[in-house]
Amino acid sequence: MGIRAVLAVVLTLSAGGAIAAHQARFSSATLGVRVDVLVTRGKAFVSGLTAADFELRDNGVLQTVDVIDPADVPVNAVLALDMSASTSGQRLADLITASQALLSGLKPIDRAALTTFNEAVTSRVPLTSDLSAIQSALAAVQPIGNTAVMHGAYVALLTTQAEPGRSLVVLCTDGRDTASWLDPDEVLESAKRSNAVIYTVAAGRARRWKPLTELADATGGHTIEIESSKDLTPEFRKILEDFRSRYILTFVPSGVDEGGFHRLDVRVRRGGVAVKARPGYIGRGPAR
Repeated sequence: MGIRAVLAVVLTLSAGGAIAAHQARFSSATLGVRVDVLVTRGKAFVSGLTAADFELRDNGVLQTVDVIDPADVPVNAVLALDMSASTSGQRLADLITASQALLSGLKPIDRAALTTFNEAVTSRVPLTSDLSAIQSALAAVQPIGNTAVMHGAYVALLTTQAEPGRSLVVLCTDGRDTASWLDPDEVLESAKRSNAVIYTVAAGRARRWKPLTELADATGGHTIEIESSKDLTPEFRKILEDFRSRYILTFVPSGVDEGGFHRLDVRVRRGGVAVKARPGYIGRGPAR
C-alpha cells in the first residue's frame, strides 16, 4: 500500500491537513540548501564561528557558504510522543513534565506542535505560538493500544513542511513499532527530504532500535537512550539547548547536478572540534 493511502487511514487531522499532499524538500529556491551544524569541543558548544571557519563540500565539490544568525530564525518544535498502553502512570506524568519543560524554553517568536501515536496518529495541535493549547492537549491524553512509531514520525515531519523557521522534531517512544504499515525506509526517505532535525528519545525496547538511529542520523540529529522516565526532563531541556547552539549554513549548489542524493561533508577549519550535520540532501532536479 502506498504512503499516502496509509495516511488516509492512520491520520486524524483537521480540515487544514492537506499537508500530506506534497513531499517536503530540504532545499529552497531562495536560500539554496540549508544545513544545521553543531560544533563541539568535548561537551562544550563552540560559538563565534563565521562562514570563513567552515568548509562544506557537496558531492566532493567545495561550496561557498553563508552563516545565518540562529537568533533571527524562529524554532518550530514538534513533539511526537508515544501514547501507547505502555506509556501510563508515572511514565506519562514524567513525559508531560518533560514536554512542558521544553515548551517553557521556547521564545515568543517560536512555535510548537503536538503529535501523538498509538495504533493511529493524532495531530493534536498544529504549529502554534499558543503553548497553552499544547499543555491542555497533553493533559487530556490517555495512553492505550499498540505503537505506530513510523506513522508518528512521518506525520511529525509533515507538520514542519513548507514552514518558515528551523524545525526540530522530538520523537519519544518506549517501544518498537507494532502497528505501522509504513516501511521504515519510506519514512527515512521523507526525513532526507525534510529540513527538520530529528532527535529520537528511546526507552525500554526502543533502545538500540536501528530505525530510530537512522532517522536521527539522516537529519543530523541525535539518538538519546534513557534508563528511566525520570531522565526525560533533563534530556528534553538538553535537546532544545543543543538545537539552539547549531549554526545555520546556507549555500547555492555550484558545480554539481541538481538531482539525486547529494553527499555533504562539513568541516571546521579548527583543530580539536567535532562537527554534527546531516550527511546529505535530495536535490530538486532529476537524477542523472
